[in-house]
Amino acid sequence: MKAVYTAKGYSGEIKSGQVNVKDERELANQLRSEGFVLTSFNKLEGENEKKIQIKFLDRFFGIPLSEKMMFTRNLSVMIASGLALSKALKNLSLQTKNKKFVKVLTVIQENIQAGSPFSDGLARFPGIFNELFVNMVRVGETGGNLEEVLVVLANQLEKEHDLLRKVRGALVYPAVIVVAMLGIGVVMMIYVVPQITAVFTDMNVELPVLTKFVISLSAALVKYWIWIIPSAIILAIGLKAFLITAPGKKAGGFIIINLPLIGKIVIKLNCARFCRIYSSLLKSGISVTKSLEILSRTLSNFYYQRTLLKAVEGVQKGVNLSDIIYEEKKIFPVLVPQMIEVGEETGKTEEVLAKLAEFYEEEVSQITKNLSSIIEPILMLFIGGAVGIFAVSIIQPMYSVMENIK
Repeated sequence: MKAVYTAKGYSGEIKSGQVNVKDERELANQLRSEGFVLTSFNKLEGENEKKIQIKFLDRFFGIPLSEKMMFTRNLSVMIASGLALSKALKNLSLQTKNKKFVKVLTVIQENIQAGSPFSDGLARFPGIFNELFVNMVRVGETGGNLEEVLVVLANQLEKEHDLLRKVRGALVYPAVIVVAMLGIGVVMMIYVVPQITAVFTDMNVELPVLTKFVISLSAALVKYWIWIIPSAIILAIGLKAFLITAPGKKAGGFIIINLPLIGKIVIKLNCARFCRIYSSLLKSGISVTKSLEILSRTLSNFYYQRTLLKAVEGVQKGVNLSDIIYEEKKIFPVLVPQMIEVGEETGKTEEVLAKLAEFYEEEVSQITKNLSSIIEPILMLFIGGAVGIFAVSIIQPMYSVMENIK
């Protein structure tokens, strides 16, 4: 294929031109042997791939990460054992219990039997196999080391699954407590408070403002309870749909980064994913700019996406990635650009980032271990405050009645 490229030497010099190479990886390896790092790679003669839109429902009902992780791991083992790709996909489609995934694997297998590359079949399902997955598989196909690339991908998915499992596990306890408290509160408002309200009505006394508020809230819940569940479902779907839009991504990204405790976890989690994925892409022979483009569509937070797109433009102009990351102190701790700078100077960016990914993954692990013990006293205070307000709103009118009797 014909392509134009730019590359940067370890001492800072810029090299660019037009070449005729088999694929991007071949050029990256060739330049690396000359002391250069490929920074941008663009195909000529209309060879750019068509973009495939993600179906709306795929954003809500995807394939679990654990399912894709096991698929990738098993596929790498089957291919390494000498099994044909089509046969391996057929076996995996018979083993999986997810009906949607079975249909996807069947379609991909049929494409391969019709002569299409495996990566093209994966690219038909962007809601399941993201750009990172597709591009790394394409590199493995062209380089003849698909099983090795699949092992790297499986390790990447395993690390990601492990991180998400730890974060979710740390948030399960507080989530259960909050949901239980809200459920008990709603039951009391619908069944208990109306009975107490009848007593207050018979007493014919002036009620405090807090008591009036609780009674009004109870009356609203009793009157409109049938609309509560449908409204909550519609609100959740509407919120999910809003967060898919550009303003929603920006607002959601800003809120989650600035949340106490949670924000710190999100930043470290995104840094770990950035380092791990970027290292894997570079190791696979994908150029710097292409890797950053893939990353910008892989990381979900708006501010990381914006920074990486900005980095693509900067690197194409010859600016060091570390200099661009240094400017984003809010979302990238100073250690990240420092280590990237070391990698740029030594030509070992992949190894440096892999070590940094392990560091941040361990940081996330430690934070999530301590999260429950930190949140527990806050929850107790919140629950105690809610119970106290409810108790005061009920007991205060009773004291007023007792004073009137005296």
